[in-house]
Amino acid sequence: MSVREIRDMAVVGAGVMGAGIAQIAALAGLTVYLFDAREGAAESARQGLVATFDKLVAKGKLDSATAQTAAARLRPVTAIAELADCQLVVEAIVERLDAKRALFAELEKVVADDCVLATNTSSLSVTSIAAGCRLPGRVGGFHFFNPVALMKIVEVIDGLQGESWVGETLLALGERFGHVAVRAKDTPGFIVNHGGRGYGTEAMRILGESITDEAGLDRILREQAGFRMGPCELFDLTGLDVSHPVTESIYEQYYQEPRYRPSVITRQRLDAGLLGRKSGQGFYRYVLGVQQAPEEPAVPVVANLPPVWVSHVRPAARANVVALLENLGATVEPGLRPSDEALCLVLPLGGDATSSAKAEGLDPLRTLALDILLPLDRRRVLMTTPVTGPGWRDAARALLAADGVPVSLIHDSAGFVSQRVLAQIINIASDMAQQRVATPGDIDRAIRLGLGYPQGPLSWGDALGAETVLQVLDNLHTFYRDPRYRPSPWLIRRAMLGLSLLTPDN
Repeated sequence: MSVREIRDMAVVGAGVMGAGIAQIAALAGLTVYLFDAREGAAESARQGLVATFDKLVAKGKLDSATAQTAAARLRPVTAIAELADCQLVVEAIVERLDAKRALFAELEKVVADDCVLATNTSSLSVTSIAAGCRLPGRVGGFHFFNPVALMKIVEVIDGLQGESWVGETLLALGERFGHVAVRAKDTPGFIVNHGGRGYGTEAMRILGESITDEAGLDRILREQAGFRMGPCELFDLTGLDVSHPVTESIYEQYYQEPRYRPSVITRQRLDAGLLGRKSGQGFYRYVLGVQQAPEEPAVPVVANLPPVWVSHVRPAARANVVALLENLGATVEPGLRPSDEALCLVLPLGGDATSSAKAEGLDPLRTLALDILLPLDRRRVLMTTPVTGPGWRDAARALLAADGVPVSLIHDSAGFVSQRVLAQIINIASDMAQQRVATPGDIDRAIRLGLGYPQGPLSWGDALGAETVLQVLDNLHTFYRDPRYRPSPWLIRRAMLGLSLLTPDN
């Protein structure tokens, strides 16, 4: 059976997600039947959508004729039997396997055998939902993100028994809705929720090691790495009652895969009711909805700055750092060894300040590490050893902040902050490609759009260099001896061959 053109569809569940799906479907020219078991909910959803169309017209984002036509396509119904002629039914009900199976069983008594049954589940197995059906081959996943009209991404998921025409039909329909439609295997978290495991879990490990505090962590990942929100801000926005259970669910569904290991920090905060904005207290406190973040520590005033010696281990990075320091007015020592008066800067990738000082035979009391993975014009990150002297620490921060670029100071950590988090994100996306969860291009697009990352993770890996990312992971793995940092075979092979991480296997 080829791709079917859908003209009449139904949405069961008229809550926020269901109404959002109905909105984009009606605007795309489909007749949309709305059903909800709650009395009056379908009609209320229709009225809400009509009001939304009117607001869009008032803002000049929709013309009046289109709004009126789309509103006329919304048809609330009061019984499942009224959906008999629909070519597609999308369920957006409670996230419970038993409820979804019961609904589909009821629908199969009413609709034609070639009617597509689609689930908007975000966390349940499409295969498990379909297994309760008489015709499991016509069941597919059609996972939108909230708010549906603004999040221009939809995941189409093939269950193990799903027929190919079902996925093709849903892909075509998603594109017709104006969304980027990506196709995924039925694996825990699909693409977006799976790919999102690296950001929050690694950030919480960093916090758990007391490498920096919540505000410092957020500043680094927001300003140095370019994420829209820091991880603590993001957890506060989504609410730990939503985000932590998802992390636990994916971890358990993958049989305790170390890359997805949850954090005791978010578990404890959830148990304490520190959910985030919705409770007025999370990682930050909120007063009338406004985040109360601490001020960044003031830059120390140092009257006499010492000369600076920069590690020669990475010549290209050293040249960039030396040029920056000279522009900042520093005296840079050119020799292969520092003088006894010099501040020592090392430039590790995946390593820490202590290991770098030890390897290069430097005095750890006057050694700091500078993160050189990302551009140095947005925020600079310095790392101390456990014994770095306060005078040397203050001198390094004062010098590197001399042109007004903010400088973060963190405790010793293999891989700094951004290196660790980016390496995890890229490695998880690489392993998703290795597992054939989706095509490399679809993985990249879906995670960028679904999570609002500055770049897709595989494209980001290419920009940093696959060999560089692999080096960071190898050094993290060596230091922590934790399998969560083991590199994906996909990443290893493409780094060895000098290939883009977006290169599929032949």
